[in-house]
Amino acid sequence: MNVIYPLAVPKGRRLCCEVCEAPAERVCGACTVTYYCGVVHQRADWGSIHEKICQLLIPLRTSMPFYNSEEERQHGLQQLQQRQKHLIEFCYTVAQKYIFEGKHEDAVPAALHSLRFRMSVHGLSSVELVPAYLLLAEASLGLGRIVQAEEYLSQAQWTVLKSAECCHATHSLLHRNLGLLYMAKENYEEARYHLANDIYFASCAFGTEHIRTSGGYFYLANIFYGLKNLDLADTLYTKVSEIWNKYLNNHYQVLSQARTQQVDLLGKQFETDTGLDEAQEAEAIQILTSILKIRESTSDKAPQKTIFVLKILFMLYYLMVNSSKAKEYAMRALDLAKEQQLSVHEQNTIQDLLNLTSAEEAHPITW
Repeated sequence: MNVIYPLAVPKGRRLCCEVCEAPAERVCGACTVTYYCGVVHQRADWGSIHEKICQLLIPLRTSMPFYNSEEERQHGLQQLQQRQKHLIEFCYTVAQKYIFEGKHEDAVPAALHSLRFRMSVHGLSSVELVPAYLLLAEASLGLGRIVQAEEYLSQAQWTVLKSAECCHATHSLLHRNLGLLYMAKENYEEARYHLANDIYFASCAFGTEHIRTSGGYFYLANIFYGLKNLDLADTLYTKVSEIWNKYLNNHYQVLSQARTQQVDLLGKQFETDTGLDEAQEAEAIQILTSILKIRESTSDKAPQKTIFVLKILFMLYYLMVNSSKAKEYAMRALDLAKEQQLSVHEQNTIQDLLNLTSAEEAHPITW
């Protein structure tokens, strides 16, 4: 049923694989508007993104209906464009999440969808294509395909150079990915140059203490750590931890204040929220768990720094409504505090966090 029969394809129409753009031999049986070169790429696309957007593609890839007036036609076009813009952001977020989770193979189809929708909405030379090129480059680096990553980064650089409207945030992303490329090539001098520019442009766009800037500090710290410059690496890891602590603590305090009221007038409990999308949550987990591993390797020298990161991870998972993981990190912090014989006040503070997760498990949040 999913095989394409050549005689059924209109003359002059070329059907291409959604993943590799090779001549298509199969079609998705659910939406009938998405084509593949074979079973392997069909399964890869389905597992990555297609299952989530299958039915949403039908109105985008079929002929527009006949409209009785120009006003109706314009309204139909606006709806079509809104759907495309929604899919651009959705596919981009899904691909980002996969990358931060280390699922680089799964990220590729989702990033390709985001790129193609961007091309359809913004044109082939728009700077709006750059974020998708950078996602594909980062996924390629994760798969060890350095040459392919360089090709995507070259396309991104050329698009930025041609644009007079490129924002600081896009410049930041470009330099971050160039930094990651040179890290993979072990050219640490060039990597430091680009990551420094990443931090500069991110600071211009969001501020020096923003979570969007913390990624540049983190990757720069990784370089210094790899080069055994542990003092600089420690300073930068501390900076990243403090940025995330400040951000999450603000949300945590708002939630705590709301909890004192228990319920609103309608009897509904307050919703827990990190203020992050799924990709940003995955990034936070990746960064903080990486720092935790490094801190734990030297916890006998600086246990307070390890406990600090454990408490940040507690807040993150607590705000994500994952009580079991929050409890795990609170218990690890408490065990370390007891092992290192830290102050009673410190141990009691951590015990309060642990009690909070136990209460949450007994009375879970209702949505």
